[in-house]
Amino acid sequence: MADDKDIAEQAQGGGRKKLIIIIAAVLVLLLAAGGAAYFLLGADDGEALAEEEEVEKPDPLYLKLDPAFVVNLPPGGSVKVLQISIEVMTRTPTVIETLQANEPMVRHHVLNLLEQQQAADLMTVEGREALQQGILDLLTEKLNSLKEPGAVEGVFFTQFVMQ
Repeated sequence: MADDKDIAEQAQGGGRKKLIIIIAAVLVLLLAAGGAAYFLLGADDGEALAEEEEVEKPDPLYLKLDPAFVVNLPPGGSVKVLQISIEVMTRTPTVIETLQANEPMVRHHVLNLLEQQQAADLMTVEGREALQQGILDLLTEKLNSLKEPGAVEGVFFTQFVMQ
C-alpha cells in the first residue's frame, strides 16, 4: 500500500511538471505570435502612412521671376556683372499669387542680396548653393511677414552668367 501511495504522488508530481511545461510553452508561443503580429502590422502601418503622404502631395508649381536679374558685383573681383534667372517652386497656389502680387518688393530684396555676393564665392558649387539657400530664406521671411501660410520649397537658377 505504501508503494501505491508513493507511485500516485510521483504520478501527480510528474503531471504538475508536465502541466507547467505545457503552460510555459503556450505562453512562449503566444508571446512570439504577438511579437510577430506587432512587427508585421506595425511595418505595414508605417508603409501605408508613407504612401498616403506621397499621394497627398500636390504637384509642384513654379513661378519664374521675370525678367532675369542683372546686378553689378562688388568691386575688386574678376567678374563685374551677374545675370541670373530664378524660378521658385511651391505646392501652394496662394504662394504664387502672393509672390506675384508683391513682385516689386520681392525683386528689390533679391537684387539687394545678389549685389552683396562675391564673385569668387559664386564660382563654386557651394557658393551657388549658399546663394540658393539665401534666396529661399529671404522669400520665406517675406512670406511670413505677409502672413502667407504656404511655403517656398525650392529656388532654382535657370540661367547663371557671370561676366
